[in-house]
Amino acid sequence: MACGPKGSAETSIEQCTVCGSRGELFELPGRIEKYCYECSADVATSILLTTEIDAANRSGDETAGLVAEFVQLGRRLLARAQLQ
Repeated sequence: MACGPKGSAETSIEQCTVCGSRGELFELPGRIEKYCYECSADVATSILLTTEIDAANRSGDETAGLVAEFVQLGRRLLARAQLQ
């Protein structure tokens, strides 16, 4: 009996949604995707940074530092995703 993708005999192994690595994966609250350890930390950080940037914009505070950190984080995620 086939149990893997497209009728293969092997079971399907989940991959990190961002980088595609296999291994222990983590779910973040409110998300259905699963991430490896590194990507889960970066995605969680990006969620927090987005919240902080929005709050700073609403209150009229400076956001340049937060935006720079967000851009750096995005580059790190993109680089990791392109390695796979």
